[in-house]
Amino acid sequence: MFDRLYPGMQWTDYRHEWPNAHWSQFVHAGGIKWHVQMAGQGPALLLLHGTGSGNFSWRDLLPVLTPHFTLIAPDLPGHAFTTRGSDQSLSLKGMSSGVLALLQQLGITPAAIVGHSAGAAIAAQMMVQEPRLADTHLMGLNPAWLPLPGVPAWIFGPAAKLAALNPLSAWATVRFAKRPGVIAKSVAQTGSHLSPAGIALYQAVFTHTGHVHSVLGMMASWKLAGLTDALATLKNPVTMLVGTNDKTIPPSLAHDACRVMPQATLHQQIGLGHLAHEEQPVDTARHLCAAYGINRSN
Repeated sequence: MFDRLYPGMQWTDYRHEWPNAHWSQFVHAGGIKWHVQMAGQGPALLLLHGTGSGNFSWRDLLPVLTPHFTLIAPDLPGHAFTTRGSDQSLSLKGMSSGVLALLQQLGITPAAIVGHSAGAAIAAQMMVQEPRLADTHLMGLNPAWLPLPGVPAWIFGPAAKLAALNPLSAWATVRFAKRPGVIAKSVAQTGSHLSPAGIALYQAVFTHTGHVHSVLGMMASWKLAGLTDALATLKNPVTMLVGTNDKTIPPSLAHDACRVMPQATLHQQIGLGHLAHEEQPVDTARHLCAAYGINRSN
């Protein structure tokens, strides 16, 4: 409703300091201008970040994986440098359709899709929607496949909808995020510990009203019920990596997901939080390669 008040982040303002900027390109697909980083060689591996993040979340993982995979890492609609698209583009099905349109434009069918948190839900939804992904390996990093238990399950949606409808919400969020230590504290509350450089990237996106406005819109549009029911129908190979110190998504939900998808394999990353792939990118790469049958020597 208030999209014109919230222009997106401009690449020219950030390109000289953005991780892996030399791999960045822009692709028009599905009514969206996508910022996507592509690199590497081998089987195609699509990486989908979580809510509020961007492809900068893979900054240290991409270089480790490039010898083994052709990597495709987009910013999701409205996040960082990808345009927002229509209101429907921020829903689970809308984001799934958007990423499928991007893949069609690129002429790529991924051998595996790695999704972090909400990105894992988008990956699974893509496999539900697109028969051509019937053999694609689903890899979830601290995946948000099942509704959160307790109070967040019923308050998250209504509260997010109210925030998205209020034209001042994004500005208020940005103003709060600019306070010293707020972003570092928020990251710590996920159970993860990031470097100052990692904190600075989250600071950059959460102090931009366009990015925050889209994040609120995504939260308001998010519905997992249909996907939760569909997970049991998936026949794809499934691998999960879960940080045992995840304070955002209870690790116990991974065991629940295994009961829904008995073909799933679960690996724990001891002591790591919700952003485990940012804390330990080499360990994460080792697990991803092993899941796909690639033996890494380091």
